[in-house]
Amino acid sequence: MWQLPPEPLILPCNEVHAWRLSLDCPQKQIDRFLLLLSEDERERAARFYFQADRNHYIAARGSLRAILGRYLGVEPQQLCFEYSAHGKPCLAEQCRKDNLNFNLSHSNGLALLGLTCGREIGIDLEYIRAGFAGDKIAERFFSPQEVSALRALPRNLQDEAFFNCWTRKEAYIKARGEGLSMPLHLFDVSLAPGEPATLLRACGDEREQARWRLRELFPGPGFVGAIAVEGHDWELKCWEWQSR
Repeated sequence: MWQLPPEPLILPCNEVHAWRLSLDCPQKQIDRFLLLLSEDERERAARFYFQADRNHYIAARGSLRAILGRYLGVEPQQLCFEYSAHGKPCLAEQCRKDNLNFNLSHSNGLALLGLTCGREIGIDLEYIRAGFAGDKIAERFFSPQEVSALRALPRNLQDEAFFNCWTRKEAYIKARGEGLSMPLHLFDVSLAPGEPATLLRACGDEREQARWRLRELFPGPGFVGAIAVEGHDWELKCWEWQSR
């Protein structure tokens, strides 16, 4: 699913590009990425208590800048970002070109980056951790329909199904730009392993289902991922990032 990208990088309006990034980089690469970051990004990196978490953050932000720079034809360190009221990042107006939108998620040393041209986008990645499906977290955050679908599955499938549900819901609310200010129980997504990612019910508004398309991503063994994008008239392409 994940291929080496072409040169040059071009993002047509009818394509969505997803990137897989390894955040476990050699220290020399981390040091190079650190030079690309803004002062506020470096300050945030310094607040991480554990070195591994700090390095993963630096690798994620540095890779983000490097990839965006290739699409936009600018030096990565020249990019500036803005944040919505709910914390969703976007390119600052002075850096915005070709209506490029992006979203980033990382977990356990891996990251996913999604990019579109003129479409809202949300992406989410999770490492599957055993036992979450049985900890009543689903009953707290998921809709009654989703909880019923989860509990109807064989026990050996419930952990993967739980994180399928979580990533699909996260991708959707990130695409809408609302974050967790939007209660997760107000909409339903599919969750069974092997079942296509689908927005089944959306806040009682049928237009929302027509507005968004969900796709499952396959980041690698032990991970699940999802992407939510405006419209249905797009093709997904998946690239593997190799830092230079």
